Amino acid sequence: MTQLNKQWKLKARPIGEPSADTWDYVEAEIPSPADGQILVKVQYVSLDPAMRGWLNDAKSYIEPVQIGDVMRAGTVGQVIQSKHDAFAVGDFVVGHNGVQQYALSDGKGMHKVDPKLAPLSYYLGVLGMPGMTGYFGLLKSGEPKSGETVVISGAAGAVGGLVGQIAKIKGCTVVGIAGGKEKCQFLIDELGFDAAIDYKNENVRKALKQTCPKGVDVFFDNVGGDILDDVLTRINFKARIVICGAISQYNNTRPVKGPSNYLSLLVNRARMEGIVVFDNAKEYPVAMQEIGGWIKSGQMKAKEHIVEGIETFPDTLMMLFKGQNFGKLILKVGE
Repeated sequence: MTQLNKQWKLKARPIGEPSADTWDYVEAEIPSPADGQILVKVQYVSLDPAMRGWLNDAKSYIEPVQIGDVMRAGTVGQVIQSKHDAFAVGDFVVGHNGVQQYALSDGKGMHKVDPKLAPLSYYLGVLGMPGMTGYFGLLKSGEPKSGETVVISGAAGAVGGLVGQIAKIKGCTVVGIAGGKEKCQFLIDELGFDAAIDYKNENVRKALKQTCPKGVDVFFDNVGGDILDDVLTRINFKARIVICGAISQYNNTRPVKGPSNYLSLLVNRARMEGIVVFDNAKEYPVAMQEIGGWIKSGQMKAKEHIVEGIETFPDTLMMLFKGQNFGKLILKVGE
């Protein structure tokens, strides 16, 4: 029996949450590389909140996925055929090869990785886009200083957990906002946060007064909406608000809710800045080396949530928006 390439393609642009009607599941022939191409067998697929934005036909920092195309996603896998001088059979590579088992590539945007240095899945998490996002977003835009208070929303996610740990390494007091007792306990017991706020069971604004008595110097926001509004009531003079994402707003059928407390930025002469990970691409090796060192020394831990089976993609993706993932969400591609 001939083996086929299992793929998920965009069938229709969703309004609100993606549904079964959003996707086409396809089994196609495994392609063969032409001159200058490689064939990659995908082993892990990264699932990230940004994928929801890529489904919209709207201007953004990256072109939207087109109807009929394989869904864009970060991947790590192994080269199994090569007609490219820079890649050999057996090389492990990361890139955006999409939600499929096998992918052709001309090598652009592909980078070799070493599975002996770290588990392959780490190259989609702490050593991948989430890691680069957190590292540069906090250090370049947040500019944390020892003794300051750093608050992170979506703190138990792939980016948030890393941001909090870096802030601790830099000598800051760190408060995480996450959903559920288990996640909050993990932030304190495992990642070393000073405090955690359970937005599902606590009044966030009141909890911020208790956990941040000296106010907030840096807010790294992955959530947006009401939580952003609540934190703006506690910011200090010259505070830095880093806008990484707004997962609470991605599936809205109404206009995105902006901060009604934005005048706090004026009063406190604070700065709010959006970040996109690709802006720092040339410096990725520096970040990967430092993060790798922190992991090796035990100063940083990586939390992963791996789901097996490419067939589960639509349901697994929705875990991000329901707060069901615990750590970096990754899809393990089966045979």
